[in-house]
Amino acid sequence: MSELEETLAWQIKAIGLPEPYTQYKFCPTRDWLVDFAWPDRRVILEVEGGIYKAKSGHRSYSGITRDIEKYNMATWLGWQVYRVTPVMVKNGDALNLIEKVLTRTM
Repeated sequence: MSELEETLAWQIKAIGLPEPYTQYKFCPTRDWLVDFAWPDRRVILEVEGGIYKAKSGHRSYSGITRDIEKYNMATWLGWQVYRVTPVMVKNGDALNLIEKVLTRTM
Protein backbone atom coordinates (compact mmCIF):
# COMPACT_ATOMS: atom_id res chain seq x y z
CA MET A 1 0.00 0.00 0.00
CA SER A 2 1.07 3.54 -0.64
CA GLU A 3 1.55 6.02 2.20
CA LEU A 4 -1.79 7.66 1.32
CA GLU A 5 -3.57 4.30 1.36
CA GLU A 6 -2.01 3.47 4.73
CA THR A 7 -3.17 6.84 6.06
CA LEU A 8 -6.72 6.25 4.89
CA ALA A 9 -6.74 2.68 6.25
CA TRP A 10 -5.63 4.03 9.63
CA GLN A 11 -8.34 6.72 9.54
CA ILE A 12 -11.01 4.12 8.71
CA LYS A 13 -9.90 1.90 11.59
CA ALA A 14 -9.58 4.84 14.03
CA ILE A 15 -13.24 5.82 13.73
CA GLY A 16 -14.48 2.24 13.81
CA LEU A 17 -15.73 1.80 10.26
CA PRO A 18 -15.74 -1.70 8.79
CA GLU A 19 -12.21 -2.52 7.65
CA PRO A 20 -11.89 -2.88 3.90
CA TYR A 21 -10.07 -5.46 1.87
CA THR A 22 -7.00 -3.86 0.32
CA GLN A 23 -5.60 -4.55 -3.13
CA TYR A 24 -8.79 -6.47 -3.82
CA LYS A 25 -9.40 -8.35 -7.08
CA PHE A 26 -13.01 -7.45 -7.87
CA CYS A 27 -13.32 -8.92 -11.37
CA PRO A 28 -13.30 -12.71 -11.87
CA THR A 29 -11.96 -12.50 -15.42
CA ARG A 30 -9.27 -9.80 -15.07
CA ASP A 31 -6.37 -9.23 -12.70
CA TRP A 32 -7.50 -5.72 -11.79
CA LEU A 33 -6.95 -4.66 -8.20
CA VAL A 34 -8.60 -1.83 -6.34
CA ASP A 35 -7.18 0.02 -3.36
CA PHE A 36 -10.09 -0.62 -0.98
CA ALA A 37 -13.18 -2.80 -1.25
CA TRP A 38 -16.10 -3.71 0.93
CA PRO A 39 -17.45 -6.72 -1.01
CA ASP A 40 -20.48 -7.22 1.22
CA ARG A 41 -21.59 -3.70 0.31
CA ARG A 42 -20.25 -3.76 -3.27
CA VAL A 43 -18.24 -0.58 -2.61
CA ILE A 44 -14.84 0.27 -4.09
CA LEU A 45 -12.64 3.22 -3.18
CA GLU A 46 -9.61 4.22 -5.22
CA VAL A 47 -6.98 6.69 -4.02
CA GLU A 48 -5.82 8.48 -7.15
CA GLY A 49 -2.35 9.28 -5.84
CA GLY A 50 -0.60 9.18 -9.22
CA ILE A 51 -2.48 12.12 -10.66
CA TYR A 52 0.04 14.61 -9.26
CA LYS A 53 3.19 12.75 -10.28
CA ALA A 54 4.94 13.90 -13.45
CA LYS A 55 5.85 10.34 -14.41
CA SER A 56 2.78 8.33 -13.59
CA GLY A 57 1.05 5.72 -15.69
CA HIS A 58 -2.25 7.12 -14.48
CA ARG A 59 -1.62 10.40 -16.31
CA SER A 60 -0.83 8.90 -19.71
CA TYR A 61 -3.47 8.28 -22.35
CA SER A 62 -3.12 4.52 -21.98
CA GLY A 63 -3.20 4.75 -18.18
CA ILE A 64 -6.35 6.85 -18.20
CA THR A 65 -7.93 4.47 -20.70
CA ARG A 66 -7.06 1.45 -18.51
CA ASP A 67 -8.53 3.13 -15.45
CA ILE A 68 -11.73 3.99 -17.31
CA GLU A 69 -12.07 0.41 -18.51
CA LYS A 70 -11.52 -0.91 -14.96
CA TYR A 71 -14.01 1.49 -13.36
CA ASN A 72 -16.63 0.87 -16.02
CA MET A 73 -16.29 -2.91 -15.54
CA ALA A 74 -16.66 -2.51 -11.77
CA THR A 75 -19.82 -0.48 -12.27
CA TRP A 76 -21.14 -3.00 -14.78
CA LEU A 77 -20.52 -5.77 -12.22
CA GLY A 78 -22.64 -3.88 -9.70
CA TRP A 79 -20.00 -2.09 -7.64
CA GLN A 80 -20.27 1.51 -6.48
CA VAL A 81 -16.95 3.15 -7.42
CA TYR A 82 -15.62 6.14 -5.51
CA ARG A 83 -12.38 7.96 -6.27
CA VAL A 84 -10.48 10.31 -4.00
CA THR A 85 -7.42 12.52 -4.34
CA PRO A 86 -4.42 12.83 -2.02
CA VAL A 87 -5.78 16.16 -0.74
CA MET A 88 -9.07 14.46 0.16
CA VAL A 89 -7.21 11.82 2.19
CA LYS A 90 -5.14 14.43 4.00
CA ASN A 91 -7.98 16.82 4.85
CA GLY A 92 -10.46 14.12 5.89
CA ASP A 93 -12.87 14.45 2.96
CA ALA A 94 -12.13 10.89 1.80
CA LEU A 95 -12.92 9.51 5.25
CA ASN A 96 -16.12 11.57 5.44
CA LEU A 97 -17.18 10.25 2.04
CA ILE A 98 -16.60 6.61 2.89
CA GLU A 99 -18.28 7.05 6.27
CA LYS A 100 -21.39 8.40 4.53
CA VAL A 101 -21.36 5.60 1.98
CA LEU A 102 -20.87 2.80 4.54
CA THR A 103 -23.34 4.10 7.12
CA ARG A 104 -26.10 5.02 4.70
CA THR A 105 -29.29 3.24 5.56
CA MET A 106 -31.13 1.56 2.76
